[in-house]
Amino acid sequence: MITEKDIARINELYHKSKGEGLTDAEKAEQTKLRRAYIDAIKGNVRAQLNNIDIVDEDGRVENLGEKYGKVSK
Repeated sequence: MITEKDIARINELYHKSKGEGLTDAEKAEQTKLRRAYIDAIKGNVRAQLNNIDIVDEDGRVENLGEKYGKVSK
């Protein structure tokens, strides 16, 4: 799970990279934090899509998660 502290650190590293540059350790930390952020966003979107129900033209209710296969991480 990504926290506000992690997001603040991502932004801090971004601004530092544009100014003075990053060390190899900071670049690795930035990559790790960005990957965690992207994975968290993907998981949230996937969970929302899995809970969407669509009503077909014939009145049948289909759950998108069941229709297209739930993918959990």
